[in-house]
Amino acid sequence: MNKYKIDDVAKESGLTKRTIRYYEELGLLEAPERTEGGMRLYTREHIEHLKQIVNARDVLGFSLQEIQDFVRIREELEGRKQVYGQTVEDAQQLQQLLEIQTSLDAQIRMIEQKMEKMTEFRQELDRIYTRVTDGIKKFTP
Repeated sequence: MNKYKIDDVAKESGLTKRTIRYYEELGLLEAPERTEGGMRLYTREHIEHLKQIVNARDVLGFSLQEIQDFVRIREELEGRKQVYGQTVEDAQQLQQLLEIQTSLDAQIRMIEQKMEKMTEFRQELDRIYTRVTDGIKKFTP
């Protein structure tokens, strides 16, 4: 398994080294293994996890608290998927699927709430734009 230094992780994730350490401190990122000298050694999973955080922050506009919730739900979902894969009885598989569905519902609700807020903001901007355009028309022949 490849190990990456924080400089490499920063380049690939688009984050600063300070932000990566901060996310680790907040619990958004699992602490990496360290060398005897204390240097952090990240895995591909750390990098992929950071990319998910960046997407939640940039694409979805999540706050740090929302990202923490999103990550917690994501980890819960991964854990449930692993348990499901190891379950052989139908009743237990059904129970795992129901729990996975609950986790997915929570993530979907978070995204829907964010989309509703964005739609409201867009509608407000459209109303202002219309008023400005109408005002400009008064001054143009």
